[in-house]
Amino acid sequence: MKNNLAAYELSGIEQSTLVSQIIERINDTTSSGTYWLACINSHSHVTTFSDPEYFEALTNATWLIPDGVGITLAYRLLYKKKITRITGPDIFLELNESFGRINKKRVFFIGSTNQTLSKIKDKFKKQYPNLNLVGVYSPPFKDTFDPSDTDQMLNAINSAKADIIWVGMTAPKQEKWIFENINLINPSFIGAVGAVFDFYAGNVKRPAPIIQKMGLEWLGRLIREPRRLWRRTFISGPLFVYGCLVEFVTKK
Repeated sequence: MKNNLAAYELSGIEQSTLVSQIIERINDTTSSGTYWLACINSHSHVTTFSDPEYFEALTNATWLIPDGVGITLAYRLLYKKKITRITGPDIFLELNESFGRINKKRVFFIGSTNQTLSKIKDKFKKQYPNLNLVGVYSPPFKDTFDPSDTDQMLNAINSAKADIIWVGMTAPKQEKWIFENINLINPSFIGAVGAVFDFYAGNVKRPAPIIQKMGLEWLGRLIREPRRLWRRTFISGPLFVYGCLVEFVTKK
C-alpha cells in the first residue's frame, strides 16, 4: 500500500471546536489565501492508492475531517488515538449557522444538477436568511473538465464574489478540482461536501439518527443506492480492512 493513514493530518477534534477554528481563521484579517475543507472515509483512502493526485489534494486540505466510521476505528486500532467522526452533512449545517452570525456572508454552490440546485436555493434562503446566496452553477457531468469547462466555472464563481463556496461534484473530482484551481478564486472558505447536496435538497434521505450514531449510516445508504455504492462497500471496504491489518501486523 502506497500510503497509510498516518500520512493524513486529520482534524481529530470535536465538531464545535472545528467550527470555531474555521470561523476564527476566515475572520483573521491578517491572513490571506483561501482555506478549504475535505472529507475522508475508507473508500476515499483506498481510492488514493491508484490516484496520486487525489492523495495530494487530500493531504493539502486545510482541514481533513474523518467522515467514516472505518477511519475512526482504524485510528483507534493502529495509533491508540481516539478521533471524533464528523460527517459532511453535520459540518455543513453547523458551519452555515455560524456563517450566518458573522456579517452577511456571500455563498455559492457549485455541483449537482440544476434541479437539485433549485431545491437548495429555495431551502437555503428560508433556513439561512442572514446569508446571501449569490449564485449556483451546475458543471458538465464528465470525469474530467476541459479548460473551457473550468474557465466557465471560475468565471461564475469570481463574478459572484463569493465568500463561501460549497462544492458537490463527488469525490475525487471535487477535491482535485479545488486543489488545482484554489489560487484562481478568492473566497474565504471552500467546503468539498459531495453527497451533502442531495441530502440537503431532499433527494436522498439520511438514515435515522440512531443508525448514524451506531456507525451504520453506510448500510442505510447501501440499501437505498445499491447500484451506486456497492463498489465502495464490497471492494473498497475489504481493501481498507486488509490494509489496516497489514499495517497493524507490521507495527507489531
